Amino acid sequence: MANSYSQIYLQAVFAVKYRAAVLDKTWQPKLQGVIGNLINETGCKTIIVNGVEDHMHCFLGLKPVVSVSDLMQVIKGKSSKYINVHNLTKEQFEWQPGYGIFSYSQRDIDQIYNYVKGQEAHHQKQSFKDEYLELLKEFEVGYDEQYLFEELI
Repeated sequence: MANSYSQIYLQAVFAVKYRAAVLDKTWQPKLQGVIGNLINETGCKTIIVNGVEDHMHCFLGLKPVVSVSDLMQVIKGKSSKYINVHNLTKEQFEWQPGYGIFSYSQRDIDQIYNYVKGQEAHHQKQSFKDEYLELLKEFEVGYDEQYLFEELI
Protein backbone atom coordinates (compact mmCIF):
# COMPACT_ATOMS: atom_id res chain seq x y z
CA MET A 1 0.00 0.00 0.00
CA ALA A 2 1.40 3.40 -1.01
CA ASN A 3 -0.02 5.35 1.92
CA SER A 4 -0.66 4.60 5.56
CA TYR A 5 -3.48 6.18 7.52
CA SER A 6 -4.20 6.08 11.21
CA GLN A 7 -6.31 7.60 13.93
CA ILE A 8 -5.07 6.71 17.39
CA TYR A 9 -6.45 8.67 20.34
CA LEU A 10 -4.93 8.12 23.77
CA GLN A 11 -5.34 9.48 27.25
CA ALA A 12 -2.19 9.33 29.37
CA VAL A 13 -2.52 9.63 33.14
CA PHE A 14 0.49 9.97 35.43
CA ALA A 15 1.08 11.08 38.99
CA VAL A 16 3.59 13.04 41.01
CA LYS A 17 5.92 10.78 42.99
CA TYR A 18 4.19 9.69 46.20
CA ARG A 19 1.13 11.51 44.79
CA ALA A 20 2.40 14.66 46.49
CA ALA A 21 0.16 17.66 45.82
CA VAL A 22 2.91 19.96 44.54
CA LEU A 23 1.65 21.07 41.11
CA ASP A 24 0.71 24.61 42.08
CA LYS A 25 -2.25 26.28 40.37
CA THR A 26 -0.15 29.40 39.71
CA TRP A 27 2.21 27.60 37.32
CA GLN A 28 0.13 24.58 36.25
CA PRO A 29 -1.06 26.25 33.01
CA LYS A 30 2.55 26.87 31.98
CA LEU A 31 3.46 23.25 32.75
CA GLN A 32 0.47 22.04 30.75
CA GLY A 33 1.69 24.15 27.81
CA VAL A 34 5.18 22.70 28.15
CA ILE A 35 3.78 19.15 28.16
CA GLY A 36 1.57 19.96 25.15
CA ASN A 37 4.61 21.25 23.25
CA LEU A 38 6.61 18.15 24.18
CA ILE A 39 3.85 15.95 22.77
CA ASN A 40 3.74 17.98 19.55
CA GLU A 41 7.54 17.89 19.20
CA THR A 42 7.37 14.07 18.95
CA GLY A 43 5.06 14.40 15.94
CA CYS A 44 1.99 13.48 17.97
CA LYS A 45 -0.92 15.92 18.34
CA THR A 46 -1.94 17.44 21.65
CA ILE A 47 -5.69 17.68 22.10
CA ILE A 48 -5.71 18.82 25.75
CA VAL A 49 -3.46 18.62 28.80
CA ASN A 50 -4.88 19.25 32.26
CA GLY A 51 -4.55 18.03 35.80
CA VAL A 52 -4.65 18.87 39.46
CA GLU A 53 -2.08 19.16 42.24
CA ASP A 54 -1.00 15.50 42.19
CA HIS A 55 -1.45 14.20 38.63
CA MET A 56 -1.84 15.05 34.96
CA HIS A 57 -4.00 13.89 32.05
CA CYS A 58 -2.91 14.22 28.41
CA PHE A 59 -5.38 13.54 25.62
CA LEU A 60 -3.56 13.21 22.32
CA GLY A 61 -3.42 11.79 18.84
CA LEU A 62 -0.55 9.29 18.61
CA LYS A 63 1.67 9.24 15.54
CA PRO A 64 2.05 5.53 14.64
CA VAL A 65 5.86 5.66 14.44
CA VAL A 66 6.11 6.95 18.04
CA SER A 67 6.04 4.31 20.76
CA VAL A 68 3.98 5.03 23.85
CA SER A 69 6.96 4.32 26.10
CA ASP A 70 9.18 6.77 24.17
CA LEU A 71 6.45 9.41 24.25
CA MET A 72 5.96 9.04 27.98
CA GLN A 73 9.70 9.14 28.61
CA VAL A 74 9.87 12.47 26.76
CA ILE A 75 6.81 13.93 28.50
CA LYS A 76 7.74 12.91 32.02
CA GLY A 77 11.50 13.36 31.69
CA LYS A 78 11.51 16.78 30.08
CA SER A 79 8.59 18.18 32.09
CA SER A 80 10.23 17.17 35.38
CA LYS A 81 13.45 18.78 34.17
CA TYR A 82 11.48 21.95 33.38
CA ILE A 83 10.00 21.99 36.89
CA ASN A 84 13.41 21.47 38.49
CA VAL A 85 15.32 23.96 36.30
CA HIS A 86 12.74 26.64 37.10
CA ASN A 87 12.71 25.71 40.83
CA LEU A 88 8.92 25.41 40.86
CA THR A 89 8.86 23.02 43.82
CA LYS A 90 10.66 23.23 47.15
CA GLU A 91 12.27 19.81 46.73
CA GLN A 92 13.58 17.86 43.75
CA PHE A 93 10.56 17.06 41.56
CA GLU A 94 9.83 13.58 40.18
CA TRP A 95 6.90 11.88 38.52
CA GLN A 96 5.88 8.50 39.93
CA PRO A 97 7.23 5.61 37.83
CA GLY A 98 4.72 4.28 35.33
CA TYR A 99 1.56 5.69 33.81
CA GLY A 100 -1.83 4.69 32.50
CA ILE A 101 -2.62 4.77 28.77
CA PHE A 102 -6.19 4.40 27.58
CA SER A 103 -7.39 4.36 23.96
CA TYR A 104 -10.50 5.97 22.50
CA SER A 105 -12.39 6.18 19.23
CA GLN A 106 -13.23 9.24 17.15
CA ARG A 107 -16.73 9.40 18.63
CA ASP A 108 -15.25 9.73 22.17
CA ILE A 109 -13.21 12.87 21.48
CA ASP A 110 -15.66 15.46 22.84
CA GLN A 111 -16.46 13.41 25.94
CA ILE A 112 -12.80 12.78 26.83
CA TYR A 113 -11.83 16.36 26.03
CA ASN A 114 -14.48 17.61 28.47
CA TYR A 115 -13.48 15.00 31.05
CA VAL A 116 -9.85 16.14 30.97
CA LYS A 117 -10.86 19.80 30.90
CA GLY A 118 -13.03 19.33 34.01
CA GLN A 119 -10.40 17.72 36.23
CA GLU A 120 -10.60 20.28 39.03
CA ALA A 121 -14.37 19.86 39.43
CA HIS A 122 -14.09 16.09 38.95
CA HIS A 123 -11.61 15.75 41.81
CA GLN A 124 -13.83 17.59 44.23
CA LYS A 125 -16.00 14.46 44.02
CA GLN A 126 -13.50 11.64 43.42
CA SER A 127 -9.91 11.00 44.53
CA PHE A 128 -7.15 10.34 42.03
CA LYS A 129 -6.73 6.80 43.36
CA ASP A 130 -10.44 6.02 42.84
CA GLU A 131 -10.38 7.64 39.39
CA TYR A 132 -7.34 5.61 38.34
CA LEU A 133 -8.76 2.33 39.64
CA GLU A 134 -12.01 3.08 37.81
CA LEU A 135 -10.11 3.61 34.53
CA LEU A 136 -8.19 0.37 34.99
CA LYS A 137 -11.41 -1.54 35.64
CA GLU A 138 -13.29 0.13 32.77
CA PHE A 139 -10.53 -0.83 30.33
CA GLU A 140 -10.09 -4.27 31.93
CA VAL A 141 -6.42 -3.66 32.67
CA GLY A 142 -4.98 -6.18 35.07
CA TYR A 143 -2.77 -4.83 37.84
CA ASP A 144 -1.03 -5.82 41.03
CA GLU A 145 -2.17 -3.54 43.87
CA GLN A 146 1.28 -3.56 45.51
CA TYR A 147 2.82 -1.87 42.44
CA LEU A 148 -0.03 0.50 41.66
CA PHE A 149 0.80 3.52 43.81
CA GLU A 150 4.00 4.65 45.49
CA GLU A 151 3.19 6.25 48.79
CA LEU A 152 5.28 7.82 51.50
CA ILE A 153 5.88 5.45 54.36
